[in-house]
Parts: sequence; structure tokens; C-alpha cells
Amino acid sequence: MAVMITDECISCDACASECPVAAILEEDNEKNPKDGILYVKPESCVECVGHADEPRCVEACPTEGAIVWDMPYTMDFNEYYKGGNEEGTYKIREHKKKGLMLPEQKEQPFIAEIAMSDREAHANIGRWA
Repeated sequence: MAVMITDECISCDACASECPVAAILEEDNEKNPKDGILYVKPESCVECVGHADEPRCVEACPTEGAIVWDMPYTMDFNEYYKGGNEEGTYKIREHKKKGLMLPEQKEQPFIAEIAMSDREAHANIGRWA
């Protein structure tokens, strides 16, 4: 994962249909740990690598600050996502045999050119940056 939906989200659902890997859950989905906003499954998001030049969800979103950068879903950030799952920030899918689908199970591609400082700050993406 490399994008996150914030409390600025107006739940218009414009982003969900643009996601090429169906990583965005609607607000009423039982797997969504957020109240009143959409949610990006970090274990599924590929930042549109191989699909577009930047995340398509951001291109569709009408609200500045609703979709921001997050940390790459890689081994380097395994503990970050594990802790976020325990705190309720994320709801990582649990596989029956493999267990929690953290980056140690399957990393996701990400846009390497994005500065780590932008990811850490949950900076705006694309036209909102």
C-alpha cells in the first residue's frame, strides 16, 4: 500500500471504481475499519504501478487531502503495518493458512520516486500536492 484515505473523504465512491485492483472498500463494508469513509486495503494497493502514472483514485477524487501517501507495503515496513493492524488503523486480511497478509507474506509494488518524507507526512498526491 502506498495510499491512504483520510477523514477528509466525503464517501462519494468516485475513487473505488477507478482502482484497477479493487483495493478500495466502501464505508459500509464489514472489512472496513474506518467509520464514515472509504478504506484502502494496504495488502492490495499497488499505487497503480503497471496501470497508470499515478494512483487513479486520486485523479477521480474531488476532495483535496482525502487521499494521501502512506508507507510502501514492503518488508522494510512490516512492523509499521503490523502495529497499525493491532491499533485498528488497518485491517489486514487474514489468510487461513498463511495468517496475517503482512508484507512478509507478499510485498506490493510502489512508486520509488516518492520521497520517504512525503510518505511519512501523509502528503497530498498528484494534483493536490
